Amino acid sequence: RGSTDAWVINTEPSGARVETTNGLFCAATPCAIKMKRKSEFTATATKVGYKPATVQVTHKTAGAGAAGIAGNVLLGGVIGLGVDAYSGASQDLTPNPVTLVLERD
Repeated sequence: RGSTDAWVINTEPSGARVETTNGLFCAATPCAIKMKRKSEFTATATKVGYKPATVQVTHKTAGAGAAGIAGNVLLGGVIGLGVDAYSGASQDLTPNPVTLVLERD
C-alpha cells in the first residue's frame, strides 16, 4: 500500500485554492495532493467572492491495513508489523475524498 496516498478535494463551486497546515497546496479544485497516510492537518479552501471553508483531516486504520496487520501477527512477521506501523501503510486519510461547499461572501 505504501506510506502515501492521494487526498482528493472538491469544492462547490470548483476552482478554489486549497492550502493545508502541513505546507501543501493545490491551485484549483478539483485536485489531489499526495500525503503521508499518517498525516493530520487542516485544509482551507479559498475563492474570491466566497467565505473560506475548512476541514480537519486525520487518519485511521484501514480495512486493508487491518488485514495486513493480522497477517503479520499470524505469520509471525513482527518486523513487517513494525514497518507497517512506522511507515503508516496500515492507515488511510479520513475524510477522503472531501467536498467543501463554499458560501458566497
